[in-house]
Amino acid sequence: EVDRKQFTDGWFVETMPDLNQRNEKLARYLIQNSIWWVEYLGLHGIRMDTWSYPDKQFLADWTKAILDEYPNFNIVGEEWVSDPSLISYWQAGTTKMDDYTTYLPSVMDFLLQSALIEGLNGESGWRSSMTKIYESLANDYMYSDVNNIMIFPDNHDMSRIYTQLNEDFDKWKMAMTLFFTTRGTLQFYYGTEILMSNPGTSDHGVIRSDFPGGWKGDAVNAFTGEGLTAQQKEAQEYIRVLAHLRKKSCALNSGELLHFIPQEEVYVYFRTFEQENIMVVANRNKEGKTIDLARFSQGLKGATSGENLITEEKVDLSRGAIEVGPMETLILWVK
Repeated sequence: EVDRKQFTDGWFVETMPDLNQRNEKLARYLIQNSIWWVEYLGLHGIRMDTWSYPDKQFLADWTKAILDEYPNFNIVGEEWVSDPSLISYWQAGTTKMDDYTTYLPSVMDFLLQSALIEGLNGESGWRSSMTKIYESLANDYMYSDVNNIMIFPDNHDMSRIYTQLNEDFDKWKMAMTLFFTTRGTLQFYYGTEILMSNPGTSDHGVIRSDFPGGWKGDAVNAFTGEGLTAQQKEAQEYIRVLAHLRKKSCALNSGELLHFIPQEEVYVYFRTFEQENIMVVANRNKEGKTIDLARFSQGLKGATSGENLITEEKVDLSRGAIEVGPMETLILWVK
């Protein structure tokens, strides 16, 4: 109990004093103030920092009050741990070990973020390094709504993903493809599309550097493409393609996920919504692979043809195998 009290009542840091949300008048003020800002600014959602630190009954009251006023509003709480049992505790509708009622619609998937980095950077051993990604998603049964979990390649509190991947462009492309095609609600931090990085430092001022362009004297303008390198332009275009695919595909933005244990650094999964069936094949190897499709019959559902949604090329599935290039991720609409 002493640890719990220190966690909830102690100050987060010396420059951030706690407010006593168990004080009825203060709690009412905070709730009314939040509703005022939502109404005044026409907000559609709130991302609440360090969710688990305030008084948790106040959190429930605050969330319910806002959602009662705005039923279609979304609130995502930051619980920065890599344990899905702790993260899922805060999402509404999940099974709890106590009688606590939470109204929070969405939480942040820090586990997937770290697992994907480890999976792409890890060394191959007796099992595939990509298995870390699979194991992260295998915990989805703990959540009440897996499509309303915030997923993210990076954010303002950690190194840029291009830095986390040691500025390996092939790994970056694979990471982007996986994030844009897996389950969850994707948050995308500005500058990721032009490979912004923070080499040699974890200073937040560098991580949160200004987006280039828009001001007089800027040598680089990412809005127009002026001054960007060829690789940055390629990255920007690739994100544009992925974002368009996710926006128009019900399977990618809200479909069910079926995935298979990675073997030999190849991870395969399907996103399905009604008659739309998308197959994703990620090959982390530095050489191409021939993929035997027999193992994936459950996901293919008898499909004999496919379309590469990046290149728009037709893919023949009837011969029972497909080819995937080195460090390549295929996104196939199978039918």
